[in-house]
Amino acid sequence: MDLDNYIVSEDETILNVLKKIDKNAKGIVFICKERKLVASITDGDIRRYIINNYDLNGAIKNIGNYNPHYVYQNQNIKYKKYMEEKGITSLPILDNNNIIVDIKFLKKDIKQLKQKINIPVVIMAGGKGTRLKPYTNILPKPLIPIGDKTITEHIIDSFQKYGCNEFHMIVNYKKNFIKTYFCEIEQNINFIDEETFLGTGGGLYLLKDKIKDTIFLTNCDVLINYDYSKILEHHKQKGNIATVICVEKNQHLPYGVIDIDKDGNIIEMKEKPKFSFVINTGIYIIEPKFLEYIPQNTFIHITEIIEKCIKLGESIGTYILKEEDWLDMGQFDELEKMKERLEI
Repeated sequence: MDLDNYIVSEDETILNVLKKIDKNAKGIVFICKERKLVASITDGDIRRYIINNYDLNGAIKNIGNYNPHYVYQNQNIKYKKYMEEKGITSLPILDNNNIIVDIKFLKKDIKQLKQKINIPVVIMAGGKGTRLKPYTNILPKPLIPIGDKTITEHIIDSFQKYGCNEFHMIVNYKKNFIKTYFCEIEQNINFIDEETFLGTGGGLYLLKDKIKDTIFLTNCDVLINYDYSKILEHHKQKGNIATVICVEKNQHLPYGVIDIDKDGNIIEMKEKPKFSFVINTGIYIIEPKFLEYIPQNTFIHITEIIEKCIKLGESIGTYILKEEDWLDMGQFDELEKMKERLEI
């Protein structure tokens, strides 16, 4: 999350604050002094002010709420419950110096927005999960628990909300463990055995004669909080052979950066620059034709297949989400963040 999209100074004009609220699409910003929280302002506050005053050039400090809700990052609080009790949809998290370090939002209940899409879902679950060792020395990554369910069950649940009930899972590492677990909980999954490790792309070849329709393809350690039907509609409209679901990630470098020429002379100095990246979530929409580009019994990553398709003139598209819509479990710190964001 880029906090700059949610922070303004007291001297900002109402017009500029409106533009920032429109950009962050959350209906709120927070007034800060040297990053320290002093007030909040919502789009509703601004609308009520405009109705009575009509002045868009006034300073935002004149209408700020100087008693905003907030909590400290070391408090043991369930953010969703707190916001529901207080009747708010956003909650700044402060450090001990009252500086905003994070903002939690009360998510919309996407169950009310879902549209049935009912297409097959393929879950890539054959890897060793080396980044989650030593957990994965005992449990395969698809069975790592997030609360009272495994990560894979959370993924399946998210697709079932949209009418997806056909699941295929490519398994290899500790595959009998995985099969036994899902058999015991009576989850209907078609397992595809990967006899040797074939990478994130090679295992798809095993589905070549089984998949005749558009599919969602997902790693077994990621979740998105987004409307799958909108992504599928975009994919179909673009006529892509594959669509990569991406996230725009912003990162602040906490240092000054210096550009120099070949003689060591300074060209430019940038203080704590911000960088934006579009990254791959590990979730895709794929047409059956995509599988024709996968070599048989070959270790290959799906990104290599995508690059091959691009070189051959096939249409590979993207659907870009906001960073807060993506939950990743691939590393220990991200695992803990996922638990927190799911409020487990």
